[in-house]
Amino acid sequence: MNDFAALSRLLENLIRFGVIADVQVEPPRVKVMTGKLTTAWLPWLAPRAGSDREWDPPTIGEQVILFSPSGQLANGIVVTGVFSDHIPANGNRAGLHRRTYADGSVIEYDSVAHHLNATLADGGTTNLISRGGINLVGDIKHQGDYIQTGNQTVTGRVDVSIDVVAAGVSLVKHPHTGVKVGGDQSGVPIPS
Repeated sequence: MNDFAALSRLLENLIRFGVIADVQVEPPRVKVMTGKLTTAWLPWLAPRAGSDREWDPPTIGEQVILFSPSGQLANGIVVTGVFSDHIPANGNRAGLHRRTYADGSVIEYDSVAHHLNATLADGGTTNLISRGGINLVGDIKHQGDYIQTGNQTVTGRVDVSIDVVAAGVSLVKHPHTGVKVGGDQSGVPIPS
């Protein structure tokens, strides 16, 4: 009879649902609450863990599946990414790949609308470093101030609705020195 009870327990422990009870980042391990049991520290499954690696630790309360080879919970590995009533899905249709972060930031690609969107939480910043260069193809709409260090070459016309100021000289409102009546040319513009 004891053999049957032990075998039954091992079978029950092969695959179990649970929720993350605690997270440790170094080394990367989690504790899982499954039924009335809380496991010891166990590794979680990452999309990549070789030369290419992906770091994305689970969060407390996230629903998981616990796979335990031979039914031994101490040898278990945790598979994350099971939506629950407590933490529902952050999308509701095919063609949408969306990543929602704890601070409210969202990065998504909609393959139906062919649209890529990244919205950062208030105060969020973006840093893109590409020393080999960046090539943008398509129209650009920009809101906000623009600060550039370095030279700029424009092929085509530049339209400015208010003014252009170069070295303190307004293109629209600058006066000139040496102004004379007649056919003479005026002197250089005077800085504002």
